[in-house]
Amino acid sequence: MAIRKKSSKNPPVLSHEFIVQNHADIVSCVAMVFLLGLMFEITAKAAVIFVTLQYNVTIPATEEQATETISLYHYGIKDLATVFFYMLVAIIIHAIIQEYVLDKINRRMHFSKTKHSKFNESGQLSAFYLFSCVWGTNILVSENYVSDPTSLWKDYPHVLIPFQMKFFYISQLAYWFHAFPELYFQKTKKEDIPRQLVYIGLYLFHIAGAYLLNLTRLGLVLLVLHYFVEFLFHISRLFYFSDEKYQKGFSLWAGLFVFGRLLTLILSVLTVGFGLARAENQDLNLTTGNFNVLGIRIIVLSSICGTQAFMMWKFINFQLRRWREHSSSQPQSLKKKFVTTKGRPSKKERENGVNGTVTSNGADSPRSRKEKSS
Repeated sequence: MAIRKKSSKNPPVLSHEFIVQNHADIVSCVAMVFLLGLMFEITAKAAVIFVTLQYNVTIPATEEQATETISLYHYGIKDLATVFFYMLVAIIIHAIIQEYVLDKINRRMHFSKTKHSKFNESGQLSAFYLFSCVWGTNILVSENYVSDPTSLWKDYPHVLIPFQMKFFYISQLAYWFHAFPELYFQKTKKEDIPRQLVYIGLYLFHIAGAYLLNLTRLGLVLLVLHYFVEFLFHISRLFYFSDEKYQKGFSLWAGLFVFGRLLTLILSVLTVGFGLARAENQDLNLTTGNFNVLGIRIIVLSSICGTQAFMMWKFINFQLRRWREHSSSQPQSLKKKFVTTKGRPSKKERENGVNGTVTSNGADSPRSRKEKSS
Protein backbone atom coordinates (compact mmCIF):
# COMPACT_ATOMS: atom_id res chain seq x y z
CA MET A 1 0.00 0.00 0.00
CA ALA A 2 1.68 3.21 -1.14
CA ILE A 3 0.61 6.47 0.44
CA ARG A 4 2.93 9.20 -0.70
CA LYS A 5 2.49 12.93 -0.45
CA LYS A 6 3.52 14.83 -3.51
CA SER A 7 6.48 17.05 -2.88
CA SER A 8 8.79 18.94 -5.20
CA LYS A 9 11.73 18.41 -2.84
CA ASN A 10 13.51 15.11 -2.33
CA PRO A 11 14.91 15.08 1.23
CA PRO A 12 17.89 12.83 2.07
CA VAL A 13 17.06 9.21 2.82
CA LEU A 14 16.35 8.48 6.52
CA SER A 15 16.39 12.20 7.32
CA HIS A 16 13.75 13.81 9.49
CA GLU A 17 11.76 15.16 6.54
CA PHE A 18 12.06 11.89 4.65
CA ILE A 19 10.56 9.88 7.53
CA VAL A 20 7.74 12.39 8.05
CA GLN A 21 6.81 12.51 4.36
CA ASN A 22 7.06 8.75 3.80
CA HIS A 23 6.12 7.36 7.22
CA ALA A 24 2.95 5.70 5.85
CA ASP A 25 4.95 3.84 3.19
CA ILE A 26 7.53 2.75 5.74
CA VAL A 27 4.88 1.50 8.17
CA SER A 28 3.05 -0.26 5.33
CA CYS A 29 6.21 -2.17 4.49
CA VAL A 30 6.65 -3.24 8.11
CA ALA A 31 3.02 -4.42 8.31
CA MET A 32 3.44 -6.28 5.03
CA VAL A 33 6.33 -8.25 6.54
CA PHE A 34 3.98 -9.74 9.16
CA LEU A 35 1.35 -10.55 6.54
CA LEU A 36 3.89 -12.25 4.29
CA GLY A 37 5.11 -14.22 7.28
CA LEU A 38 1.74 -16.02 7.36
CA MET A 39 2.46 -17.54 3.95
CA PHE A 40 5.52 -19.53 5.04
CA GLU A 41 5.47 -22.38 7.51
CA ILE A 42 8.70 -21.35 9.19
CA THR A 43 7.48 -17.86 10.09
CA ALA A 44 3.73 -18.53 10.34
CA LYS A 45 3.79 -19.39 14.05
CA ALA A 46 5.51 -16.11 14.90
CA ALA A 47 3.50 -13.96 12.49
CA VAL A 48 0.15 -15.28 13.65
CA ILE A 49 0.78 -13.87 17.12
CA PHE A 50 0.84 -10.37 15.65
CA VAL A 51 -2.07 -10.67 13.21
CA THR A 52 -4.71 -12.80 14.98
CA LEU A 53 -6.18 -12.71 18.47
CA GLN A 54 -4.62 -15.05 21.00
CA TYR A 55 -5.83 -17.04 24.02
CA ASN A 56 -9.06 -18.47 22.62
CA VAL A 57 -11.00 -21.08 24.56
CA THR A 58 -13.66 -23.33 23.01
CA ILE A 59 -16.60 -24.17 25.27
CA PRO A 60 -20.02 -25.78 24.64
CA ALA A 61 -22.69 -23.32 23.57
CA THR A 62 -25.29 -24.94 25.83
CA GLU A 63 -25.19 -27.62 28.49
CA GLU A 64 -27.76 -29.76 26.65
CA GLN A 65 -26.03 -29.70 23.25
CA ALA A 66 -22.33 -30.29 23.72
CA THR A 67 -21.79 -30.57 19.96
CA GLU A 68 -22.27 -26.82 19.42
CA THR A 69 -19.33 -24.77 20.63
CA ILE A 70 -18.38 -21.12 20.83
CA SER A 71 -14.97 -19.49 21.08
CA LEU A 72 -14.24 -17.05 23.89
CA TYR A 73 -11.01 -15.21 24.67
CA HIS A 74 -9.00 -14.04 27.65
CA TYR A 75 -5.94 -11.78 27.80
CA GLY A 76 -2.22 -12.48 28.12
CA ILE A 77 1.25 -11.18 27.35
CA LYS A 78 0.95 -12.06 23.65
CA ASP A 79 -1.69 -9.36 23.29
CA LEU A 80 1.12 -6.81 23.23
CA ALA A 81 2.26 -8.20 19.87
CA THR A 82 -1.28 -7.95 18.49
CA VAL A 83 -1.60 -4.38 19.75
CA PHE A 84 1.68 -3.50 18.03
CA PHE A 85 0.51 -4.82 14.65
CA TYR A 86 -2.82 -3.01 14.77
CA MET A 87 -1.00 0.12 15.89
CA LEU A 88 0.74 -0.03 12.51
CA VAL A 89 -2.64 -0.44 10.84
CA ALA A 90 -3.93 2.62 12.73
CA ILE A 91 -1.00 4.71 11.47
CA ILE A 92 -1.76 3.67 7.88
CA ILE A 93 -5.48 4.48 8.22
CA HIS A 94 -4.58 7.79 9.84
CA ALA A 95 -2.42 8.68 6.81
CA ILE A 96 -5.17 7.69 4.37
CA ILE A 97 -7.76 9.90 6.06
CA GLN A 98 -5.28 12.75 6.29
CA GLU A 99 -4.15 12.73 2.66
CA TYR A 100 -7.31 11.77 0.81
CA VAL A 101 -9.91 13.60 2.93
CA LEU A 102 -8.60 16.25 5.30
CA ASP A 103 -5.81 17.67 3.12
CA LYS A 104 -8.20 18.14 0.20
CA ILE A 105 -10.64 20.04 2.41
CA ASN A 106 -7.81 22.17 3.82
CA ARG A 107 -6.74 23.21 0.33
CA ARG A 108 -10.24 24.41 -0.48
CA MET A 109 -10.90 26.20 2.83
CA HIS A 110 -7.47 27.92 3.09
CA PHE A 111 -7.28 27.66 6.88
CA SER A 112 -4.63 29.35 8.97
CA LYS A 113 -1.93 27.24 10.64
CA THR A 114 -3.81 27.15 13.95
CA LYS A 115 -7.12 26.19 12.37
CA HIS A 116 -5.31 23.75 10.10
CA SER A 117 -3.95 21.71 13.02
CA LYS A 118 -7.24 21.84 14.96
CA PHE A 119 -9.20 20.84 11.87
CA ASN A 120 -6.94 17.84 11.33
CA GLU A 121 -7.25 16.83 14.98
CA SER A 122 -11.05 17.06 14.97
CA GLY A 123 -11.28 15.31 11.61
CA GLN A 124 -9.24 12.33 12.77
CA LEU A 125 -10.93 12.03 16.16
CA SER A 126 -14.47 12.46 14.83
CA ALA A 127 -13.92 9.57 12.39
CA PHE A 128 -12.48 7.38 15.16
CA TYR A 129 -15.20 8.26 17.68
CA LEU A 130 -17.98 7.60 15.17
CA PHE A 131 -16.53 4.23 14.19
CA SER A 132 -15.99 3.23 17.83
CA CYS A 133 -19.52 4.30 18.84
CA VAL A 134 -21.15 2.25 16.09
CA TRP A 135 -18.95 -0.77 16.80
CA GLY A 136 -19.37 -0.57 20.58
CA THR A 137 -23.14 -0.09 20.33
CA ASN A 138 -23.37 -3.15 18.11
CA ILE A 139 -21.54 -5.21 20.75
CA LEU A 140 -23.78 -3.89 23.54
CA VAL A 141 -26.93 -4.81 21.64
CA SER A 142 -25.73 -8.22 20.40
CA GLU A 143 -24.54 -9.26 23.87
CA ASN A 144 -27.74 -7.95 25.57
CA TYR A 145 -25.82 -5.65 27.91
CA VAL A 146 -28.30 -2.81 27.32
CA SER A 147 -31.45 -4.81 28.05
CA ASP A 148 -29.96 -6.26 31.26
CA PRO A 149 -27.95 -3.65 33.24
CA THR A 150 -27.16 -6.21 35.96
CA SER A 151 -24.92 -7.99 33.45
CA LEU A 152 -22.34 -5.26 34.11
CA TRP A 153 -21.45 -6.91 37.41
CA LYS A 154 -23.25 -10.26 37.33
CA ASP A 155 -21.03 -13.36 37.08
CA TYR A 156 -17.86 -11.35 37.72
CA PRO A 157 -14.99 -11.90 36.92
CA HIS A 158 -15.67 -11.65 33.20
CA VAL A 159 -12.51 -13.47 32.23
CA LEU A 160 -13.82 -15.00 29.00
CA ILE A 161 -15.08 -12.46 26.49
CA PRO A 162 -16.40 -12.84 22.93
CA PHE A 163 -14.29 -12.18 19.86
CA GLN A 164 -15.81 -8.77 19.09
CA MET A 165 -15.24 -7.56 22.65
CA LYS A 166 -11.57 -8.53 22.67
CA PHE A 167 -10.94 -7.17 19.19
CA PHE A 168 -12.59 -3.89 20.26
CA TYR A 169 -10.24 -3.49 23.22
CA ILE A 170 -7.18 -4.46 21.16
CA SER A 171 -8.15 -1.87 18.56
CA GLN A 172 -8.71 0.80 21.19
CA LEU A 173 -5.31 0.22 22.77
CA ALA A 174 -3.67 0.14 19.32
CA TYR A 175 -5.27 3.45 18.31
CA TRP A 176 -4.20 5.35 21.40
CA PHE A 177 -0.70 3.89 21.27
CA HIS A 178 -0.44 5.04 17.66
CA ALA A 179 -1.13 8.58 18.86
CA PHE A 180 2.40 8.78 20.33
CA PRO A 181 4.33 8.45 17.04
CA GLU A 182 1.71 10.65 15.35
CA LEU A 183 2.91 13.54 17.52
CA TYR A 184 6.17 13.24 15.59
CA PHE A 185 4.69 12.49 12.19
CA GLN A 186 2.23 15.40 12.35
CA LYS A 187 4.88 17.85 13.62
CA THR A 188 2.87 18.76 16.70
CA LYS A 189 3.85 22.06 18.32
CA LYS A 190 5.83 21.81 21.53
CA GLU A 191 3.24 23.78 23.49
CA ASP A 192 0.49 21.33 22.41
CA ILE A 193 2.41 18.15 23.27
CA PRO A 194 1.73 18.20 27.08
CA ARG A 195 -2.03 18.48 26.49
CA GLN A 196 -1.91 15.65 23.97
CA LEU A 197 0.10 13.42 26.29
CA VAL A 198 -2.32 13.98 29.16
CA TYR A 199 -5.45 12.85 27.35
CA ILE A 200 -3.67 10.01 25.50
CA GLY A 201 -2.36 8.75 28.84
CA LEU A 202 -5.82 8.97 30.43
CA TYR A 203 -7.36 6.94 27.62
CA LEU A 204 -4.69 4.24 27.82
CA PHE A 205 -4.87 4.10 31.60
CA HIS A 206 -8.63 3.57 31.76
CA ILE A 207 -8.94 1.26 28.74
CA ALA A 208 -6.05 -0.93 29.88
CA GLY A 209 -7.39 -0.88 33.45
CA ALA A 210 -10.83 -2.11 32.37
CA TYR A 211 -9.21 -4.77 30.18
CA LEU A 212 -6.78 -6.10 32.81
CA LEU A 213 -9.22 -5.96 35.74
CA ASN A 214 -11.87 -7.86 33.74
CA LEU A 215 -14.25 -4.89 33.84
CA THR A 216 -14.70 -5.00 30.08
CA ARG A 217 -18.49 -4.68 30.15
CA LEU A 218 -18.50 -1.55 32.28
CA GLY A 219 -15.59 -0.13 30.30
CA LEU A 220 -17.42 -0.70 27.00
CA VAL A 221 -20.54 1.12 28.18
CA LEU A 222 -18.55 4.08 29.52
CA LEU A 223 -16.43 4.28 26.35
CA VAL A 224 -19.46 4.36 24.05
CA LEU A 225 -21.07 7.06 26.20
CA HIS A 226 -17.90 9.15 26.32
CA TYR A 227 -17.09 8.71 22.63
CA PHE A 228 -20.56 9.86 21.58
CA VAL A 229 -20.20 13.13 23.51
CA GLU A 230 -16.68 13.68 22.16
CA PHE A 231 -17.83 12.95 18.61
CA LEU A 232 -20.49 15.64 18.93
CA PHE A 233 -17.88 18.16 20.08
CA HIS A 234 -15.42 17.48 17.28
CA ILE A 235 -18.05 17.37 14.54
CA SER A 236 -19.39 20.68 15.85
CA ARG A 237 -15.89 22.13 15.70
CA LEU A 238 -15.58 21.02 12.08
CA PHE A 239 -18.80 22.84 11.20
CA TYR A 240 -17.61 25.86 13.17
CA PHE A 241 -14.42 26.07 11.10
CA SER A 242 -16.49 26.14 7.91
CA ASP A 243 -18.95 28.69 9.33
CA GLU A 244 -18.02 30.62 12.48
CA LYS A 245 -21.67 31.55 13.09
CA TYR A 246 -22.45 27.90 13.84
CA GLN A 247 -22.98 27.51 17.61
CA LYS A 248 -25.91 25.08 17.97
CA GLY A 249 -23.69 22.01 18.10
CA PHE A 250 -21.64 23.40 20.98
CA SER A 251 -24.79 24.18 22.97
CA LEU A 252 -26.06 20.63 22.52
CA TRP A 253 -22.61 19.24 23.36
CA ALA A 254 -22.46 21.29 26.58
CA GLY A 255 -25.71 19.78 27.86
CA LEU A 256 -24.77 16.24 26.88
CA PHE A 257 -21.30 16.64 28.36
CA VAL A 258 -22.69 17.32 31.84
CA PHE A 259 -25.26 14.55 31.44
CA GLY A 260 -22.55 12.15 30.30
CA ARG A 261 -20.40 12.87 33.35
CA LEU A 262 -23.34 12.28 35.70
CA LEU A 263 -24.36 9.07 33.94
CA THR A 264 -20.75 7.83 34.05
CA LEU A 265 -20.61 8.37 37.81
CA ILE A 266 -23.98 6.69 38.33
CA LEU A 267 -23.06 3.60 36.32
CA SER A 268 -19.64 3.36 37.97
CA VAL A 269 -21.00 3.63 41.51
CA LEU A 270 -23.86 1.25 40.70
CA THR A 271 -21.52 -1.37 39.24
CA VAL A 272 -18.43 -1.09 41.45
CA GLY A 273 -19.89 0.37 44.63
CA PHE A 274 -23.05 -1.72 44.86
CA GLY A 275 -23.02 -4.60 42.38
CA LEU A 276 -19.50 -5.90 42.96
CA ALA A 277 -19.58 -4.99 46.66
CA ARG A 278 -22.50 -7.38 47.19
CA ALA A 279 -20.95 -10.25 45.25
CA GLU A 280 -20.19 -13.42 47.20
CA ASN A 281 -16.66 -13.96 45.92
CA GLN A 282 -14.49 -11.07 47.20
CA ASP A 283 -11.11 -12.77 47.45
CA LEU A 284 -8.18 -11.56 45.37
CA ASN A 285 -7.19 -14.35 42.99
CA LEU A 286 -4.87 -13.61 40.07
CA THR A 287 -5.32 -17.12 38.66
CA THR A 288 -9.07 -16.80 38.22
CA GLY A 289 -8.85 -13.07 37.43
CA ASN A 290 -10.89 -11.98 40.42
CA PHE A 291 -9.97 -8.43 41.53
CA ASN A 292 -13.15 -7.80 43.48
CA VAL A 293 -11.62 -6.59 46.74
CA LEU A 294 -12.26 -3.41 48.68
CA GLY A 295 -8.90 -1.78 47.91
CA ILE A 296 -9.17 -2.24 44.14
CA ARG A 297 -12.80 -1.07 44.13
CA ILE A 298 -11.77 2.11 45.91
CA ILE A 299 -8.94 2.68 43.41
CA VAL A 300 -11.29 2.14 40.46
CA LEU A 301 -13.94 4.50 41.78
CA SER A 302 -11.37 7.10 42.77
CA SER A 303 -9.83 6.96 39.31
CA ILE A 304 -13.18 7.37 37.56
CA CYS A 305 -14.40 10.14 39.87
CA GLY A 306 -11.07 11.98 39.68
CA THR A 307 -11.10 11.86 35.88
CA GLN A 308 -14.69 13.10 35.70
CA ALA A 309 -13.86 15.95 38.09
CA PHE A 310 -10.83 16.88 35.97
CA MET A 311 -12.94 16.89 32.81
CA MET A 312 -15.61 19.04 34.46
CA TRP A 313 -12.96 21.50 35.61
CA LYS A 314 -11.60 21.76 32.07
CA PHE A 315 -15.16 22.10 30.75
CA ILE A 316 -16.01 24.93 33.15
CA ASN A 317 -12.82 26.79 32.26
CA PHE A 318 -13.61 26.35 28.57
CA GLN A 319 -17.14 27.73 29.01
CA LEU A 320 -15.91 30.66 31.11
CA ARG A 321 -13.31 31.53 28.48
CA ARG A 322 -15.93 31.46 25.74
CA TRP A 323 -18.25 33.63 27.84
CA ARG A 324 -15.50 36.19 28.45
CA GLU A 325 -14.60 36.31 24.78
CA HIS A 326 -18.24 36.77 23.85
CA SER A 327 -18.73 39.46 26.51
CA SER A 328 -15.61 41.38 25.43
CA SER A 329 -16.51 41.24 21.75
CA GLN A 330 -20.15 42.28 22.24
CA PRO A 331 -19.50 45.84 23.54
CA GLN A 332 -17.06 46.45 20.69
CA SER A 333 -19.63 45.33 18.14
CA LEU A 334 -22.28 47.54 19.76
CA LYS A 335 -19.85 50.46 19.79
CA LYS A 336 -19.07 50.00 16.12
CA LYS A 337 -22.77 49.77 15.33
CA PHE A 338 -23.46 52.93 17.36
CA VAL A 339 -20.70 54.86 15.64
CA THR A 340 -21.88 53.67 12.24
CA THR A 341 -25.51 54.65 12.85
CA LYS A 342 -24.51 57.90 14.56
CA GLY A 343 -22.17 58.99 11.80
CA ARG A 344 -24.58 58.18 8.97
CA PRO A 345 -27.04 61.08 8.36
CA SER A 346 -30.62 60.40 7.53
CA LYS A 347 -32.24 61.30 4.20
CA LYS A 348 -33.82 64.42 5.64
CA GLU A 349 -30.52 65.47 7.23
CA ARG A 350 -28.71 64.91 3.96
CA GLU A 351 -31.24 67.26 2.30
CA ASN A 352 -31.58 69.96 4.98
CA GLY A 353 -28.47 69.51 7.07
CA VAL A 354 -28.03 68.11 10.51
CA ASN A 355 -30.62 69.03 13.20
CA GLY A 356 -32.55 71.27 10.79
CA THR A 357 -29.65 73.66 10.06
CA VAL A 358 -28.68 74.41 6.54
CA THR A 359 -25.20 73.27 5.68
CA SER A 360 -22.86 74.71 3.12
CA ASN A 361 -23.78 71.90 0.77
CA GLY A 362 -27.45 72.79 1.19
CA ALA A 363 -26.77 76.47 0.63
CA ASP A 364 -24.87 75.73 -2.53
CA SER A 365 -28.06 75.09 -4.45
CA PRO A 366 -28.55 75.03 -8.22
CA ARG A 367 -30.43 78.35 -7.97
CA SER A 368 -27.50 80.20 -6.48
CA ARG A 369 -25.17 78.75 -9.07
CA LYS A 370 -27.61 79.81 -11.78
CA GLU A 371 -27.81 83.31 -10.40
CA LYS A 372 -24.05 83.45 -10.23
CA SER A 373 -23.75 82.40 -13.82
CA SER A 374 -26.30 84.99 -14.90
